[in-house]
Parts: sequence; structure tokens; C-alpha cells
Amino acid sequence: MRSIDPETMAERDNYKFLTGSIIPRPVAFVTTLTQDGVLNGAPFSYFNIVSSNPPMISLSIQRSNGKMKDTARNILDSNEFVVHIVDEHNVGKINITAASLPPEQSEVELANLTPVESTKIAVPGIKESKVRMECVLEQALELGGTDEPGCDLIIGKVVQFHIEEAIYEKGRINPRGLAAVSRLAGQSYAKIGEMFEIERPK
Repeated sequence: MRSIDPETMAERDNYKFLTGSIIPRPVAFVTTLTQDGVLNGAPFSYFNIVSSNPPMISLSIQRSNGKMKDTARNILDSNEFVVHIVDEHNVGKINITAASLPPEQSEVELANLTPVESTKIAVPGIKESKVRMECVLEQALELGGTDEPGCDLIIGKVVQFHIEEAIYEKGRINPRGLAAVSRLAGQSYAKIGEMFEIERPK
């Protein structure tokens, strides 16, 4: 087995090892509002569950040359955002939103996604997602980097779930119906393949 010290590696090489080994990763599409009311949207695969009591999720938003991304800045300004699960049916449009646009341009408009009003927060979601979660900011941390932060770790508390009726089954979500996609390395994604069960020890 090859052993490598990450401190001897360039950031890009460490990125390749992380994204190539920590797979599959769920993909979140996050909508936020600028202070001028522009609806921004961007996908993130550094995303996961933090807690179920209360329900909280995490987003790690990488900075570019130390510069905070629009999504992180909008969340810090408004304390609100919406997280959507990316699936086989919307991934094409979501991919369009990864384009680098200035803050005054909406990625949601660029991708022809359909805004829908939220219930408890001001930030709209998008209609094309089977699951979306309205979130309020719980905590934000600046992490990483040598001279300046390398990312903004956002922890959000879910204040409202929206789940498509067709995939809602007795308090649970049908994974086949959701058809979530996962991020691999490079430009590769994966669908839900073979599923299996293993009984947990008591």
C-alpha cells in the first residue's frame, strides 16, 4: 500500500485523492437570495447530515483563492437557504448552474428552473426537485487554508421538508422513486445501483 503525506502534495492532488476515494457523495442544489433579491443556485457535493435532533445538514463551500463564494456570502447575509436533492431527472439542469456567474445573474434563470415559494423562509426553492429542505443558519465556520480560510462550513437547521407525494411512503422516502444521483471524481456521477441489507448487531 502506498503511503502519502498530504503536506507534500499540492491542493489539487489532495482534492483528487479525497474526491476519488470518498464516494459516492450526495449532491445538494442550494438556493439563496442576494441582498438585491437575485435568486442564486449552485450544486455542492461536500454535503451531508449532521443531526436528526434537531434536523441539521452541513455544506462545505470551498473558497476560490480565498474568496468566499456567492452561496456562502448569501447565507451569512440572510441566515436562510434551501437544499434540494439532485436526482436523475434534474441533474442536467443543475449541472448548468455550476457555471461561474456574477452575483447579479441568476443561475436558476440560466438553467430554466422554476422557483417556488417557501413556507417558513424568504428564499424560494425550485419545483424540479422531489425533495427540498428549507434551512436556517445554525452555525458557520471558516476552516482550512494556510494564510486565509479555504472553505466555509455551513451548518443549517431544517425548518420545513417538502417531499413529492409519489415518493412518500408511510413516513419514509422511496429511494428508487427519489432516484438521487451521487458525485464521483472528475465529471462522473452515479445512480442508485444494486441495494442490499445487512442486519445491525444488537
